[in-house]
Order: sequence, then C-alpha cells, then structure tokens
Amino acid sequence: MFSIKSIRSRFLIQLIFASASLIFIFSSVLYIYIEKSIYDEKKDELILYAKNIANNKSIFSNETLTSDAVFNLSVEVINLKKTYPYGEIDLYEGTKDKRIFLTLIYPFKLDDISYLKITKDITSTKTLLRKILRYIVVINIASFILVILYAIGLSKMLVVPVQTLSARLSNMNEHFMKPIKVEELPQEFEPLGRTINHLISRIQNFVKYQKELFIGTAHELKTPLAVIKLKNQVTLIKKRTPEEYIEALKITNKTIDEMNIVVSNILNIGRQEGAQLDKPVEVDIIAVLKQKADDFKLLAENESKTLHMYFEPSGFMATLQVSLLNQIVQNFLQNALKFTPKSKNVTIRSSQDDFGLLIEVIDEGCGIDESVDLFAPFKRQGNKSGVGLGLFLAKSAADALGAKIKLQNRKDGIDGTIASLQLNSKLSCILPRYK
Repeated sequence: MFSIKSIRSRFLIQLIFASASLIFIFSSVLYIYIEKSIYDEKKDELILYAKNIANNKSIFSNETLTSDAVFNLSVEVINLKKTYPYGEIDLYEGTKDKRIFLTLIYPFKLDDISYLKITKDITSTKTLLRKILRYIVVINIASFILVILYAIGLSKMLVVPVQTLSARLSNMNEHFMKPIKVEELPQEFEPLGRTINHLISRIQNFVKYQKELFIGTAHELKTPLAVIKLKNQVTLIKKRTPEEYIEALKITNKTIDEMNIVVSNILNIGRQEGAQLDKPVEVDIIAVLKQKADDFKLLAENESKTLHMYFEPSGFMATLQVSLLNQIVQNFLQNALKFTPKSKNVTIRSSQDDFGLLIEVIDEGCGIDESVDLFAPFKRQGNKSGVGLGLFLAKSAADALGAKIKLQNRKDGIDGTIASLQLNSKLSCILPRYK
C-alpha cells in the first residue's frame, strides 16, 4: 500500500508523529495541572487547619470546613531539634499500611520549638488521580487510533487528484489527447493542470507538424525525382547534340540543388532538436538583438532597403538557449527583407510588457493570409522562393523557449506583416540604463 518513496506514506508518518506528540504533551500537561491543583488544595486545607489551631480557634470555625473535611485527620504537637526559619512550613507525603498520608509541619510555639504535625489520609485522592491517569491513557489511545484513521483518510483525499491526473495521462497517446479540465481540480492543483495542458498542447502540435513534415518531405522530394527521371527519359529517346545534353544536365543539377535545400532544412530540424537540449545560459537579450540587427543592416543596404532598430529597455537578462533565439530572429529578418520591396523599410524593435519582453519585426511587404497556418511545414506564401520550413523551425524554437510566436498583418494603414516573439522568463531582470 505504501512505500518509502511514497509522499503519502511520509505524510502519514509525519502527521501521526506530530499528532501523537501533541496528544502526549497536552495529556501530560493536563494531568500535571490536575495533580498540582489537587495537591495545592490539600495543602491549603491543612494550612487552614494549622492556622485555626495555632490561633486557638475551632477547627470548624470556617464555614467551608465540615466534619467530612477533617475525616482521617490526625493532629499532634511535636518538638523538633531542627528549627525552621520563622513562618516556614514543611509538607511531605508518606505511606503506611498501604495507606498514603500527607503531612504538614507547621510552627506552633517557637519559644519551646514545638510544631503542629497534621496528617491526613489522601489514599482516596491518590486513587482518584490514578483513575484520572487511566482515563487519560485510554482517551489518548482512542485519540491516537482516530488520528491514524483521519490521517489515512486525509492522505487518500490529498492523493486523489494526483491519481486522477495519472490515470488520465496514462490513457493518453498521440491519437487520443484531451486537455484536463482545470476547473474540476482542487485549487492547489490548478497550476499543475495548466502546465500539463500546455505540455499536451505542445505534444499535439509536435505530432501534427511531424506528420505534416514527413508527408511534405516525401512530396517535396518525390516531385524533383520525378522531374529528373522524366527529363532523363526524354533525353534518352533520341540522339541529341552536346549542347542539348549539357542543357539537360544543367536542369537536372538545378533540380538536385533544390532537393539539397530540402534535405538541408530537414537536417536543420534535427540540429534544432539537439539545440533544445543545450544548457540554457544567462544572456542579455538586447545585446543579442543588436548584434543580429547589425548583421542584417548591411544586407538591407545591399538590397536598397532600410533596417530601423528601436530597443527598449537598454538591457534585459534572461536564461535561455541563445541559438534558438538567434534562429527565430534571423528567420523574422530574412522573411521581412525577402518580402519588402526596394526603397522600403523594415523595423526591428523590443519593448517590455507585463508578460516579459516583446520582440517585433515589421516589414512593408504584401502581408499574409491570416487564415493559413504558416507555421506548418512546407507552407509557402507569395511568389518568393523557399522550402517553407523557416517558420516551422521558428515555431519549434519558440515552443522550446516557452515563448509565444505570432504573425499578423499591420493595422496602421500600411501593407506589411508583424512577426512577434513574446519572451517570458522567471530568471530575467532589467539591466540599469547607463547614460
């Protein structure tokens, strides 16, 4: 039922030990308090007897004293060689003939060193205390059993949500994955439920895109192979001039180059998956963006385009895989420059918001069809060349960073696209601005 590594067993042991300790301490304090209260009452009673006798008053002069109170009471005057300081009394307990007595030594006449020795049989009181102790022990045993039952029930109640999550997750596979209903979980397990749902969403996207990747790869490679085969068959039908053979080989080489591009992009996917396992390092995101923007600024000028840079704040530290961040920003800038006409502008900027750091690349191109999932593999738009794996790689990198990536058209009256990356890191901070 329980194991050493079980959280439930450790919780049970700690709860039972803590409850047993609390019951023992409380019971001990209670018994000591009851015993002391009874003994203090008996002591005060004997002192009152002694004061009445020493002051030549009747032992029954006090209204609270009755004949029952002085039953089994023995009073005698004794002389002691030992002298007590004035007003000091002595109280002790003794046993005789299986009876228990409480004895008080009280100063009577100091001139002849005489004392009152008042002895009272407290056997019945001792018997009562033993009964109280037995009752407390019985109550403690019953309480301890109830604590064990309560601890077992409570621990079972606490692990039910975990068992429910485990049961649901164990029944899932790549074909049957449903999000967990967070609202049905206890409040303490809601963050765990949201995390699991995020993981399920990532797995679903991964499976979806992997299937599309395999299908797209087969299609992208099959078409060039068919073209090469057809061209070769046509070439072999009849004898041709050397120039015609050379032209046919050039077309074949061009098709092979296109296939190499597809294979290279597929290899990049494997490299990216390896980069996701790299150890995250602490880096200044703004510095990375500035370096990448400086590299593309020269490319933009070479294409008669202008790259503008606006970075806020002046520094933003985060712990992540730098290669994945570079891949995303590089893809954004490549696409922006590719689809932006000459003499137009491309802007890269960053800003801080409540979520973290927002990175945006804005172009003045033709825009996109927002109804198409451009992050799927081999999805292309426009008349520009490309395999259609860049945004797929960017999306995979963003998922690995725990970031959000988005493409949307500009809404400021200018044609173009906004590619945004929302970074969020718990290990991030703003660097101070230096003037």
